[in-house]
Amino acid sequence: KQWYQRRVAITAGGGEAAVAANTAVVFIEFQNEFTTEGGKLHDAVDPVMQENKMLENSVEVAKFARENGIRVIHAPITFSADGSDNPNKGLGILKGCCEGGLFTAGTWNAEICDAMKPQEGDLIVSGKKGLDAFPGTDLEDLLKQNNITTVALAGFLTNCCVESTMRTAYEKGYNVITLTNCTAATSSEGQVASTTGTYGMFSSPMEADEFKALFKKE
Repeated sequence: KQWYQRRVAITAGGGEAAVAANTAVVFIEFQNEFTTEGGKLHDAVDPVMQENKMLENSVEVAKFARENGIRVIHAPITFSADGSDNPNKGLGILKGCCEGGLFTAGTWNAEICDAMKPQEGDLIVSGKKGLDAFPGTDLEDLLKQNNITTVALAGFLTNCCVESTMRTAYEKGYNVITLTNCTAATSSEGQVASTTGTYGMFSSPMEADEFKALFKKE
């Protein structure tokens, strides 16, 4: 453990200048369940989506990233129909996922929405069953394989999966950016609490245009 902590401290990239070749944008759970009318969670997040235009902003960020040598990574979540692979199906939000039959593998609800469909060269995280996109997945392997030191985060929910992933990425020593108007929560209060509160403790929060401006000098 001490060796790991020392390694992270030596190699941590927090606050460094972002370089396109070493940057990835991780788009978390841009799936029909959230993004699209007919998804079971769409009505809950739609007010914030409309307020900050997060889907439109995310589409533009993904386009910009592909055109500028920034890696695009998609991190969907899925569960088996019987919920047997849900890691904490008796408590909290994961209990809600189980009881609501959310993000069921192989269904339209679990598909990445048309606007954010992966394109050639994009990477897709496999194994996401919990809130944080790191545990039990290949996300860190993908980041290491592609020499990623700066991780920008977007997606759902602002104060749940995005925030959980942000905290872990920070602890692992990544230079973490949160794209505040590329995220959505189930309430404006929840959105503001994260984007103006906890995000600043574990990342550099910024809007999509600010993120793109970081690379226009390269």
